[in-house]
Order: sequence, then structure tokens, then C-alpha cells
Amino acid sequence: MKISDILKNKKTFSFEVFPPNPNNSKIDEIYATIDKLQQYRPDFISVTFKSTGDYSQNTIDLASYIKKNTSTEPLVHLTCGALDKNDVDSLTEKLENEHIENIMALRGDKPDNYTDDFLKYFRHASELMEYINKKHDFCLAGACYPEGHIECESLYDDLVNLKKKQDMGASFFITQAFYDNNYYYRLVRAAHKMGITKPIIPGIMPLTNVKLFGKIINMAGASIPFELRILFDRFKDNKKAMEEIGIAYSVHQVLELLANDAAYGGCQPTVCQILLGHLKL
Repeated sequence: MKISDILKNKKTFSFEVFPPNPNNSKIDEIYATIDKLQQYRPDFISVTFKSTGDYSQNTIDLASYIKKNTSTEPLVHLTCGALDKNDVDSLTEKLENEHIENIMALRGDKPDNYTDDFLKYFRHASELMEYINKKHDFCLAGACYPEGHIECESLYDDLVNLKKKQDMGASFFITQAFYDNNYYYRLVRAAHKMGITKPIIPGIMPLTNVKLFGKIINMAGASIPFELRILFDRFKDNKKAMEEIGIAYSVHQVLELLANDAAYGGCQPTVCQILLGHLKL
């Protein structure tokens, strides 16, 4: 089932999981996590894709497992950074053979110490969307940044790119992580004024350890609210406390988003996607 059809009838609740590196993890562990997540009845589960294209079969295997063994729809990430047209054709053919209908098209960021050509064939996610849409009938999703992409001078410039994604066939968007809901509300209002009418799903990532601070700031350009930062400074060496703080803060975010969504028309907020990684339940 296409996620765009689900969004026509209800708010969605979803998770995101990261395929394991086969050199140090077993994919069966993620299968077990996916099984346990079913108790929360997610509408879909996103499966990420390494920006270099490495281990892409793990992404497809996880998505296929979700499709065949759960009542949840998989959303497969495709990151175009190191992919050429033949790579994309091969991957989309595999997805069609597995009856997977949903793709999140992303540009991706060049990993540190990556020496091969990057962004040689598709320079932007909108170009990847256009290419896929000409050949297939997938439901396409795109990413967006509540505080603006770190490479854009302003939120307006970033929204111009978001509008391109909608024009190239994006049916909905999922935000990168954010920790101040006001940035999300501003994004929805500004997107509506730009003619962006597709749903914008908040992406919520619990900050459960200090190492994630720098990663989130560099990856998503997200600012850390003062009240959360002081708690992390105080309890950074207490693993259990850090986990409880991060989860409690995310729950507060979600409840506040749910309480306020009626005030923001146009791009209806759909709560929410929880980015879990290798969380073991």
C-alpha cells in the first residue's frame, strides 16, 4: 500500500531503523526489533540506506521482511550520492519484485574520508525523484529541515528546493530531527505560503547520549534547547539518566505536536516518525 493513501485518512505513526553493518552486526537482531515494534501498530517503518550505497542489499532485505512478515508498510531510503542510473535501475527493480511501493529519495552527505566520486550522477534528491518517476509508479517521499538545510543561506532558499521535490513527485515529507517544536510550526506555515501542500511528518529522534549532540547539529542543523542541554551537561556520565531524559523530552515533543496540529492547516502535521536506530526493546 502507498503511504500517500494512508495519509489521506489518518495521522501516521512510524519508526525508522538502520540496517546493520554486516562486519559487526547481524541482520537477525533487527528482524527481532521489527517484530517487537509491531505491538505499537506503526503505519510504516523507514529503512535507511548508506550514502555510499554499501550494504544496499541489507536495506532491501529489511524492507522485504517488513513487507512479508508484518502489517506495516516499508519505506525504503535511496541515497543518490554514489549511485548512477544503472544502480538506481537495479535497486528499483529489486523493490518492485518485492512489491515494495514506497521510496524516500535523498541526496545524502559525503562520508568522511570517502575518495570516490560523489554526487556525480544525481546532484539533488529532486533529480533522483524525477528519474524514478519517469520509469516507475512508486510513492515518493522527501526530507526537509525545520531550521533550514545547513548548506542553504536561509529557510526560504531551502523551501525553494522543497517545492522542487514536490514538483518532481514527492507525495509527503519527513523532517530531519529537531528539538524545538516552534521550528516545525514555522516550517509548515512557510511551506504552505510557498505552495507546498503535501503532508510534512515530524521526525523525532530521542537524544540519549552526548555523542549524538554533535552528530545531530552537523547532520540536521538542529539547535539544542537550553533546558535540554543543561540536563545533558549535568547527567552526561549517567547512561540510565541520559536515556530517560532523552525519551521523556521526545514524549513531551510529540504530545505538544498533537495538541497544536489543528492550528496549522495546509500541510497537515502527521505525528510522527521515531528514529530508533538499533534500539533493542
